[in-house]
Amino acid sequence: MKEQKFALQPFASDNLLRNVQIIGNIARNDHKLAITYNLLGDLTGILIASPSDTPTRKDELWEDTCFEFFVGIKDSERYWEFNLSPAGHWNVYRFDSYRQGMQAETAFTTLPFHVEYQPDILALNLDVDLAKIVASDQGIDVGITTVVKQKNSQVSYWALTHKGAEADFHLRDSFVILL
Repeated sequence: MKEQKFALQPFASDNLLRNVQIIGNIARNDHKLAITYNLLGDLTGILIASPSDTPTRKDELWEDTCFEFFVGIKDSERYWEFNLSPAGHWNVYRFDSYRQGMQAETAFTTLPFHVEYQPDILALNLDVDLAKIVASDQGIDVGITTVVKQKNSQVSYWALTHKGAEADFHLRDSFVILL
């Protein structure tokens, strides 16, 4: 099993959240991928969707607070974007290359994740079987990201690294975790 801890960094902007951090860990065991996000600190200014009784696949989750990660096959331009809402909604998109050929990935009909919310921590845990899109012997590059929307409507973009002049989670250079 390959496991790594991570800490996300906000993209440089005027709306940085004070006293907030996003940390977690990611692990791969054959075709299984496990990821945990912990949004820690003073969460009172963050807009966090209430849990839904009927979580479903939804588009444009990134317009609100949303945990995301990107999986690319090593030495291939193809990659997938996974979106996870604190409300329980989700989506997975497949891209042929940088921002090209976006379509819903129909290999997934659900994403098994759990959200726990307390006053100073929002934790999200996901276990997903990647066998539908990646062979267990294929190496993958992963980018871990989060969009945080504040109650004042300002948005901050968090990632392992920011390689562009603007916040852009799709830049393959930012898929820096190798599993």
